[in-house]
Amino acid sequence: MNVLLKQNPLTRLSFSGQGAGIVLSIIGMLVFLVLPVWSLLSRSVENKDGEFIGLANFAYYFQTPALLESAWNSLIIAAACTLLVTSSAFLYAYALNRTSMPGKSVFRLLAQLPMLAPSMMPAIGLIYLFGNQGVIKEWFPADSVYGAGGIIVGLSLWCFPHALIIINTALSLSDKRLHEAARVMGTPAWRRFLTVTLPAARYGLISAALVVFTLVLADFGVPKVIGGQFDVLATDIYKRVVGQQNFQMGAVVGVLLLLPSLLAFGLDRFFQRKQQESFSTSAVPYKPEANTTKDTLALIYCSVVAIGLMTVIGMAIYASFVTFWPYNLSFTLANYDFDMMDGGGWDAWFNSIEMAFLTALIGSLCIFLVAWLNEKTKGLKQSRNLLHLLAFMPLAVPGLVLGLGYIFFFNHPDNPLHWIYGTMTILVLSTIAHYFTVPYLTATTALKQIPNEFSAVADSLKVSQAQLFRRVTLPLSLPALLDISVYLFLAAITTVSAVVFLYSTDTTLAAVAILNMDEAGDTSPAAAMATVVFVSATVVRLIHSGLTASLRKHSQAWQLK
Repeated sequence: MNVLLKQNPLTRLSFSGQGAGIVLSIIGMLVFLVLPVWSLLSRSVENKDGEFIGLANFAYYFQTPALLESAWNSLIIAAACTLLVTSSAFLYAYALNRTSMPGKSVFRLLAQLPMLAPSMMPAIGLIYLFGNQGVIKEWFPADSVYGAGGIIVGLSLWCFPHALIIINTALSLSDKRLHEAARVMGTPAWRRFLTVTLPAARYGLISAALVVFTLVLADFGVPKVIGGQFDVLATDIYKRVVGQQNFQMGAVVGVLLLLPSLLAFGLDRFFQRKQQESFSTSAVPYKPEANTTKDTLALIYCSVVAIGLMTVIGMAIYASFVTFWPYNLSFTLANYDFDMMDGGGWDAWFNSIEMAFLTALIGSLCIFLVAWLNEKTKGLKQSRNLLHLLAFMPLAVPGLVLGLGYIFFFNHPDNPLHWIYGTMTILVLSTIAHYFTVPYLTATTALKQIPNEFSAVADSLKVSQAQLFRRVTLPLSLPALLDISVYLFLAAITTVSAVVFLYSTDTTLAAVAILNMDEAGDTSPAAAMATVVFVSATVVRLIHSGLTASLRKHSQAWQLK
């Protein structure tokens, strides 16, 4: 192979091109991820005049009881949501993988509903259910839905599908032979659960818990809509930056928000390596046997959870068609006349569609090329390792922290890229940087499944890497590329955390419009905009499912044999 690389000028040319591509990818990650975060860290140790003052800002923060209380509130909310979501998602995933209950495919689809909505939508639904004028306000277990209780329930509903995906994957990879061995030895069902099922899924549970913890800490929408006077770190950043224009204290809160995310990221990487080391290629998939009692209990539990999700989302949709809640419940479309509301009008939705489309198109191509360069380039080991590390970094950087870092870095007059601030360009770039890691891992996994023999044959036939990429790699990776594009589209159309600091009057987004309308007291129009986003995301998801099925049927049939 080394001889071929030396003798083939096409290969040498492509290798040089790939090396340049890796360098450009590293520069891009530094500019759009590392330097903005560094700007945030630098601003946290400066005063308003830009002079270095050490840890004085942090000392002031920790000496102010009201500010310090926000940090404790965030940790309490994150811990409560992590416990609630991880346990409930595990039971749901257990029902899907360890029972023979009917309707599993339906329950899988229903569990994904919160992923198609902005995080504010569950909060709005909870207000119409349990708020001061809610239809069943007496049912809420806490004194009021406005506060810690509402935040916990709203964030738990929104995070539930994220945890379910991880835990469901962990349970689906369980080895049937372990269960059969325990059964043959006469181990009771409850003991098999404790000694076989839980240990096999422990890394998935830990990973899900860390993901939920990070998502809860970083989310801004739910606490803003339903938090009332209960402050958390995410809303603290918004108040310091937007309300008080105190960028130094905003940077301090951003750093405090970054620290637990970095810790969770490090723990997640550690446990994932443990999981990979314990995986067996000879594992036999588990197929549950019918058990009337267990199947019935699983069906009841999944039905309760699914009905809860549909009720909260459905309540927000219903409220968007009500004339004047709760005094006039007649049907109206007036709430959808966004041009008459304080939120950006229908242009906000069109901006979101444009931003999501550009993010999906540009992000999919760029991320796939980065993964291809890192996976298929020969040599440059240290550079590829650095690129791989940078590609994982977005998981540890909350959206609010990244958005605030973009303000400090790109809004600086000496930055040659200053012109992108306040434009659609910065919204697209920040969203791609924020959600980079999951698509990158998806692309890397798809590329690893392509045999290396293709590259060896291409070298022997003097076929360039560019031709190999166009004729072999790209067609084989089309399903993964479609998954990446729909993931980026859905993330872009529902996100609010990073872009809330970066939009201008000409680039207001639908998710931001929901916040603005809710803050102005137009809750029903906010529910209407959330409904429009939810329907848009659902339509795109259905189109993606149809395209994927058609692609697998016509051009990926070899995988089904």
